[in-house]
Amino acid sequence: MAKHYFTVTWDQLHRDAKALAWRLHSLGPWKGIVAITRGGLIPAAIIARELECRLIETVSVVTYDEENPGEPVVTKPPAAAGDGEGWLIVDDLVDSGTTAKLVRGLLPKAHLATVYAKEAGKPMADTFITEVSQDTWILFPWDTEPQFVAPLARRPV
Repeated sequence: MAKHYFTVTWDQLHRDAKALAWRLHSLGPWKGIVAITRGGLIPAAIIARELECRLIETVSVVTYDEENPGEPVVTKPPAAAGDGEGWLIVDDLVDSGTTAKLVRGLLPKAHLATVYAKEAGKPMADTFITEVSQDTWILFPWDTEPQFVAPLARRPV
């Protein structure tokens, strides 16, 4: 169970995805981008715009049910990307590395980039922007909504 929560706003995600695009720009050109759904869709769109990449493919892997990891299942393979040669795989986060390992198996020659990385999954990513601790659960903007939160001193430990 997560001990810490890290809330990412839309603005922060946009800035971090652009920073990832800056790092990836010099490594291209890319034939296309494979977005890992669902979390990789928005970062992939931002990166595709920045790199002027119009060929977007998806791979769908079901791994999480809220905060409970399960066995990964590929529900839609990235057929257009072949073995991944010249392709960029984009996801929001590499956590345990389970999804990344599975997708790398499908696209062994692709470059895997994530916006955020945790210690356990970090070796699976070729490029990432921000490292967070393994016991932190990232709250992405599509999973949250603005509301009042009590000050830290008033929250139960």
